[in-house]
Amino acid sequence: MEKTWRWFGSKDRITLQMLRQIGVEGVVSSLYDVPNGEIWTPEAINAHKAQIEAAGLKWSVVESLPVSEAIKYGGQQRNRLIARYKQSLINLGEAGIKTVCYNFMPVIDWVRTDLLRPCEDGAYSLYFDKAKYAYFDTYIVRGESARQDYDKELLARVDALAPMMTDADNAQLIDTIIVKTQGFISGNIKEGDADPVGLFRELLSHYDGVTKQDLRENLRYFLSEIMPVCEEYGINMCIHPDDPPMPVFGLPRIVCDAEDIAWILSAVDNPHNGLTFCAGSLSSGAHNDVLEMAERFASRIRFVHLRSCEVLPGGDFIEAPHTGGRADLVALVQIFEQLEEKLPMRVDHGRTILSDEQTSDNPGYSFHGRMLALAQVEGIITAVRHQLNK
Repeated sequence: MEKTWRWFGSKDRITLQMLRQIGVEGVVSSLYDVPNGEIWTPEAINAHKAQIEAAGLKWSVVESLPVSEAIKYGGQQRNRLIARYKQSLINLGEAGIKTVCYNFMPVIDWVRTDLLRPCEDGAYSLYFDKAKYAYFDTYIVRGESARQDYDKELLARVDALAPMMTDADNAQLIDTIIVKTQGFISGNIKEGDADPVGLFRELLSHYDGVTKQDLRENLRYFLSEIMPVCEEYGINMCIHPDDPPMPVFGLPRIVCDAEDIAWILSAVDNPHNGLTFCAGSLSSGAHNDVLEMAERFASRIRFVHLRSCEVLPGGDFIEAPHTGGRADLVALVQIFEQLEEKLPMRVDHGRTILSDEQTSDNPGYSFHGRMLALAQVEGIITAVRHQLNK
């Protein structure tokens, strides 16, 4: 595997020079200043690539070239937006960038309720509290209509929680779920928006009546349209699993388990229709056998995110240290290191340690926490390679 790191461009306080010093080989990045649905121009792509290469690194993966919401829900602008997407892919292909990670999650990307959950050792981790999430959905976002999506036991927990939630607690939950974790990824809602909940409800409304099968068919349509470009330029599209792997806010989700992934890979059966294997997202669902999925889909995996979650009672989960949790990273590295194709890999989220909480790093993208994780994973890779060579 190739050791990569997600870099947020010139505005990232973590510099490319810092990445060289800690053993990073490739950069995972995006053109963060280009609005969703606009074309990535050759000039912008080549300038970003040149900046990375000037530091002695390579632009290994685009994460991500965002898929506009109208493509996902099948809006009137779909074909025009897909045409723009194809032109961006052409421009990337001509620049020699061949791996594109993307997701097809409606409205909202990854969902967490706590960005700094204290751990026993004094570090902090990302956490998903299912009762807090359901409270946010039923008391703040969708109201009474959302209650049908939850069982009686969970609703009892939600209703017990509600009287204890203050205005400050609600504001923090809004900031955590739909602002801080989304603005730097999707751009749908960002810091400074006057009414993030109102914007969120408006985005949700586009999916009224959109079923899981509808979303699947919209993905099939999108992939069918872009595959000729991918074939011509040798670009691998790598869909990211849903995080967490379950429906949220009444929205359909279509990359939650092995059956979903098998459907996607067979719906457009082309080697350029590939998978980002995110062990963290998949391991946050107790229904997923992460190792079995890695072995089953190995031939179509084009990019790897290595992290791990620990699933707790009641549907909660916490992002675990990279040497723990449900995803056995040692076993996963053994699988990926035996593949013929060299896969780009990034350690994905890291815990917040040392002075990380005092920085402005994006949630989940701490420097020291990810550096520790990279060192742990590099040790695993070295040990596995040594064993395989023997």
